[in-house]
Amino acid sequence: MWSFVGSKQQQRWLWHAIDHQTGLVLAYVLADHKDAAFVQLKAMLEPFGIQQFYTDNWGAYERYLAAPAHAVGKANTQKIERKHLTFRTRIKRLARKTICFSKSIQMHDIVLGLFVNRFELGRAI
Repeated sequence: MWSFVGSKQQQRWLWHAIDHQTGLVLAYVLADHKDAAFVQLKAMLEPFGIQQFYTDNWGAYERYLAAPAHAVGKANTQKIERKHLTFRTRIKRLARKTICFSKSIQMHDIVLGLFVNRFELGRAI
């Protein structure tokens, strides 16, 4: 899920993986839209022993996921898209034209991280 800080040239991406059956967030990374962010997320998911990945058609997935374990398409990504809508509704920093709009990358990432930790992972930091 992408958002930006200040202007669209300062894009921030929330990379997160959810369990396909339960919809629970397994891991997340706040970073830019580069392969390194996906590699970091993939490393965080290794302890889970995930056998199948459902993604959109972004190039990093093809570069770092084996073809038999990777399915591309919208049919299996509905839960994560719904979660994105919930984030945009509940976190006003993700909506433009509000007084809550982020002006620094650090605060943007802190607010998103706190929300995911508290409401998705069920733990306060």
